[in-house]
Amino acid sequence: MNYLLRGIGVVSAVGVFSLLAFSLPSGDARGDGGYTLPKLTHKNWQQECASCHIAYPPSMLPKASWRRLMGGLDQHFGENASLDPATQADILRFLEANAADSGTSRMGSRVMRSMSPSEAPLRITETRWFVRKHDEVSRATWSRKSIGSAANCAACHRQAERGVFDEDTVRIPK
Repeated sequence: MNYLLRGIGVVSAVGVFSLLAFSLPSGDARGDGGYTLPKLTHKNWQQECASCHIAYPPSMLPKASWRRLMGGLDQHFGENASLDPATQADILRFLEANAADSGTSRMGSRVMRSMSPSEAPLRITETRWFVRKHDEVSRATWSRKSIGSAANCAACHRQAERGVFDEDTVRIPK
């Protein structure tokens, strides 16, 4: 009887451990190709960038792209998003440190695998990685009033602001 109880205890412990180990997010990649990015915090990035759109994850573009983007804030996709030089430099340092080619993210590695070293797109939506991941989404879908454009990640990826881009949680609005 004592052996039976020990056996049940061992099997239960292994089961609980396995459940915990395999059900917790692993940080960067999840499920069938969806992604949960590491939680990044940076006061100026969140405050300035997220005041108009989601604070796009730095790992979705290489350093050269972030330099181009931050260097042209006075003409930021048709808007003047100029910042004081200290804030701009602070955000750029953060973006470069966490960029796709910084080597700190599995997501960044995936983005860079589909890009030549000389590429520096200004838009995440212009990367080959993005195009491949969204190839089934039609132009008509992107232009829906409820979505607006491919740049509006949060329209379909409801947890995008928290870094969750898991395909299982996508809900395309009508």
